[in-house]
Amino acid sequence: MAVTIKKVSNKSELKKFIRLNYEMYKENPYSVPDLYEDMLNTFDKKKNGAFDFCEADYFLAYKEGKLVGRVAAILNKKANETWGMKHVRFGWIDFIDDPEVSVALIKAVEDWGKERGMTHIQGPLGFTDFDAEGMLIEGFDQLSTMATTYNFPYYPQHMERMGFEKDADWIELKLFVPEGGQVPDKHRRISEMIMKRYNLSIKKYSSAKKIKEDYGQAIFDLMNEAYAPLYGYSALSPKQINQYIDMFLPIVDLRMVTLITDAEQKLVGVGISMPSLSEALQKAKGKLFPFGWWHLAKVLYLKKYGKCLDLLLVAVKPEYQNKGVNALLFYDLIPTYYKLGFTYAESNPELEMNDKVQAQWDYFGHEIHKRRRCFIKAIED
Repeated sequence: MAVTIKKVSNKSELKKFIRLNYEMYKENPYSVPDLYEDMLNTFDKKKNGAFDFCEADYFLAYKEGKLVGRVAAILNKKANETWGMKHVRFGWIDFIDDPEVSVALIKAVEDWGKERGMTHIQGPLGFTDFDAEGMLIEGFDQLSTMATTYNFPYYPQHMERMGFEKDADWIELKLFVPEGGQVPDKHRRISEMIMKRYNLSIKKYSSAKKIKEDYGQAIFDLMNEAYAPLYGYSALSPKQINQYIDMFLPIVDLRMVTLITDAEQKLVGVGISMPSLSEALQKAKGKLFPFGWWHLAKVLYLKKYGKCLDLLLVAVKPEYQNKGVNALLFYDLIPTYYKLGFTYAESNPELEMNDKVQAQWDYFGHEIHKRRRCFIKAIED
């Protein structure tokens, strides 16, 4: 029986779009579900600041009357303008192991993009870099994180069968906290040297309100500047920055937030980590109510931390990226990680060609344990 594609046109269908992922992966031990409320806000064209420069529609695939797949078609106009391309993105794609379904979903995005003058289709990508990026191609037996998505091993096989090629790969590393929380000697010497040479200071806060007042905007301005050269990046808008400030600063443990400033107290580096929420999100099953909130509250507010932490954000001003500021961030953070009981960190995705970022892990025990890919192909006339 043929596959039927239906565009999401109301809230009821959007709920089906979101919940399909929960249903497909509810028995999978490695998948980490997003919170349903967060997903509603992400896809809401009035609430998500990305729609200031993005256009999107969502599609559902049915076969024999059963919901068997989903995909989002996204046009990030700012990214296309920044990088001089005409690409339509596909994101939040899920499908059963049936080529008819995956082909029908991709064709829906291609046709949608072709109507808007696009020449290529790429993905999986979200609206911006703060959304999950890439399709898992290695590490199917590794626990996912709240910043990434999990997919079955057959997904990339379908993409290759449809003629997609590699556009970019991200790697994910497991980084081990040094025993005793001791900063490696070479790392420590570099850190202390650059503090003196460039007159840099480590700045810590105990108040989320105060850090927002002093550096909330500056943190994300720095991120826009530091990430600008990276694959497909489009700068966050003021509306998005305000959303992320309000979303993340109130829930992070400020002991795991380190700012580096210069002699004029201007921000040149920032490192923000969080305890892993992967297991808590699995227990919550994507729902805050009736009991999901408790699993998250134990981590975020009662500080019942496990052994793993997530490196949420690491950004350094471009002119300082080759001067050891990254080392200075972890010079401060490593003893804190150890004190809080963490034994390893998840790097979250790093572009495989980003040598500057990966070089900072040379002093620590680490292993690459996941890899994900963004695919691309030309849209046929």
